[in-house]
Amino acid sequence: MTPERLQQTATSYNGVAAEYVAHLYLELDNKPMDRALLDRFADRMRGQGIVCDMGCGPGHVGRYLADRGVDVIGVDLSPGMLAQAAALNPGIAFHQGNMLALDWPDGAWAGIVAFYSIIHIPREDVAQALTEMRRVLRPGGLLFLAFHMGDEDLHETEAWDVPVDLEYTMYGAAEMADYLREAGFDVEEVTERDPYAPEVEYQSRRAYILASKPQ
Repeated sequence: MTPERLQQTATSYNGVAAEYVAHLYLELDNKPMDRALLDRFADRMRGQGIVCDMGCGPGHVGRYLADRGVDVIGVDLSPGMLAQAAALNPGIAFHQGNMLALDWPDGAWAGIVAFYSIIHIPREDVAQALTEMRRVLRPGGLLFLAFHMGDEDLHETEAWDVPVDLEYTMYGAAEMADYLREAGFDVEEVTERDPYAPEVEYQSRRAYILASKPQ
């Protein structure tokens, strides 16, 4: 992933951060399966140590976990998103970071939740991102991924009437499970669902994968 693409992604999310909050900060209210899966993840993570909300955006997934007793921090590429997250979620620490090269030591975290952030990593770099996430997890740590399913690459130039320059990569569930295994994870559970109604979310099938770093 080139420095130019990283900067395009950060700049695009800086510009759209306020609209993202207005449209998506409360999205979990209308997504019962997502809440149920996050509840199960929270049950396993509670009291285990720090869980990183990777690609946290405005921090709503991290907030959901924190409200269920999980010790959460957030990491995002976009300073604009981090400013929104900090304002909306007092009590959670947020940090700028790049999942391809995380500024944390080996074994720093008990868990990682990454909801729809891996979609900005192209196929040629996804192994690096997953290997880096495995590095910063402690042995036995959990990674919970959510992503749009498909086999295409998309380019978006506008979001909520705001100009952006965003690249998306859609992944198959079995494909991502293979990438996880190649990166050294044990894949525990793969879940798929059809999209909710158009007024709730973008119309793509969704996949959720729970994986663990071997002890």
